[in-house]
Amino acid sequence: MSFFIHTEADLDTAIARLIDADPRFHAVLELAGRPPLRRRADGFAGLVSIVVSQQLSVASARAILGRLTEALDPLDHGAVLRARPAKLARAGLSKPKIRTLKAIAKAIDRGELDLPALVTMAPDAAHAALTKVHGIGPWTADIYLLFCLGHADTWPAGDLALQEATRLLLALKTRPSTKEMGPLAECWRPWRGAAACMLWTYYRTHKQRDGAPIVSAAPKPTSKSKSKTRRSNGRARRTAA
Repeated sequence: MSFFIHTEADLDTAIARLIDADPRFHAVLELAGRPPLRRRADGFAGLVSIVVSQQLSVASARAILGRLTEALDPLDHGAVLRARPAKLARAGLSKPKIRTLKAIAKAIDRGELDLPALVTMAPDAAHAALTKVHGIGPWTADIYLLFCLGHADTWPAGDLALQEATRLLLALKTRPSTKEMGPLAECWRPWRGAAACMLWTYYRTHKQRDGAPIVSAAPKPTSKSKSKTRRSNGRARRTAA
């Protein structure tokens, strides 16, 4: 049965179980402190925020998400399907990211990707469902499962900061590769997501910079969205009257 980290109490439980499995994490907790709870919106908006945020600063990612939300209000897979690439590019998206968002939107539209169903799947099955879509790599899938769905046993093995933190914890001579990261974390199942969060905090303490992936929060409704909602509610009230 999968465990989810949705609340602060869930995170505390996962950390405690992880320390029981590997006491070395007690030293990590003592040195780096408790990691923050990094929950983000799930569904299409959450996945879009991860794709948009890759390899960007927090400020740049927020700016692009804001323009994208304004241009495609509401930001859903249908709007992305209908949007011309030039319109998405004006929001600040690169060609590869446009292709990825289009592929995700098409997969949802065709029923090939059911984002709500991922919540009930085991992490490995949900990961496989995501990476079937063109443009969604293992890292993107892992970050979605960890931060948007809260799966406690998600392990973003391809994350460079996580690799370096693992090297530090295990006193390895060289930074482990993505392939090597899998076996190294086997003893941390089913709390590998908690291990990742603790190791990102450990990395920040050692390197004096944040290593956790930037996952921008889901865009807030724009004034245009609020206006639409008010008009819709007004029509509903008049109909009911």
